Amino acid sequence: MKAVQITETGAPEVLKYVELPTPKPGPGEVLVKAHAIGVCMPETLVRRGVYKWMPPLPLIPGIEMGGTVVEAGPGASKLKIGQKVFVCAREFRERSGCYAEYIAAREDLLYAVPDSVDLDQVAGLANYQVAWHLLNSALQGFQYKSVLVIAAAGGVGTALVQLAKVYGKRVIGVVSSDARGAFARAQGADEVIDRTRTNVIAETQWLTGGRGVDLVLDIVGGKHMTEFYNCIAPFGMLQLYGRLEGAPTGDIDAGIEHPPWHSAGYRHFTMHTLDHWPELRAQCTHDLIRLLHEGKIRVPIYERVPLAEAARAHRIFESGAVMGKLIMKP
Repeated sequence: MKAVQITETGAPEVLKYVELPTPKPGPGEVLVKAHAIGVCMPETLVRRGVYKWMPPLPLIPGIEMGGTVVEAGPGASKLKIGQKVFVCAREFRERSGCYAEYIAAREDLLYAVPDSVDLDQVAGLANYQVAWHLLNSALQGFQYKSVLVIAAAGGVGTALVQLAKVYGKRVIGVVSSDARGAFARAQGADEVIDRTRTNVIAETQWLTGGRGVDLVLDIVGGKHMTEFYNCIAPFGMLQLYGRLEGAPTGDIDAGIEHPPWHSAGYRHFTMHTLDHWPELRAQCTHDLIRLLHEGKIRVPIYERVPLAEAARAHRIFESGAVMGKLIMKP
């Protein structure tokens, strides 16, 4: 089979398109033929060698795939030949293996997908898993009516906008251009703020009549994160789930306590909280497959890049130009 392999870490050029033996499914396993493969941020961190949960080299990267069962190993009976499935390497011991034409995996770690669902869409569900847990698991029953989504046209940002609208919330998306603003609106954002043209805090206050939003979802972090406390409503929450500009700096308590003293909360979220929580991971993924099947969410595909051009796909991903989801086709 053809696959993308890395034997050393570094720039996108370390992603080598190679010929490897097609795996044989073992006991309780099935062989899945890839239809579409998602490109995600964790894979770029693995490629660069800076991922905290780095799998051993050499490796085939990739955490998500939409594909079809083509062979069953001894004792495998849950999934049938021809069954569409979502392969999520978050269920595996090593988060890797999906940048390939085929993958063998335990059938109980795969997710069956209805025949009517487009497998290109399935290959984009990893971002929606993050969004689902941000809006459900991490909030622990927190009640909110409005949400400010930072980087609303990105992969997880898109998923957050769509899911928040499914849940009936008012969504304000923060973007960096007219094109990205139009894209965020197309995903369901009620209003958008172009951070390159206006002050996000002041605009959020104006849009909410001075009340602020109940929930801020920030992937950026860095030195400006605590400024968002100035546009949070009473008893609201700021939730950080990434560090695109580094770790938050400054005094978080001071940000919470300064006027208008709105008793705001702060939470940091990582998907690795779910590493040993398979039941909650499964609840999330089954719900997302249902929403995809019902047409309540739809993964917007930015571009389909041949698997053979994985290095180019990573360069596109890291350029910051992607709106929605970048996928690869074997």
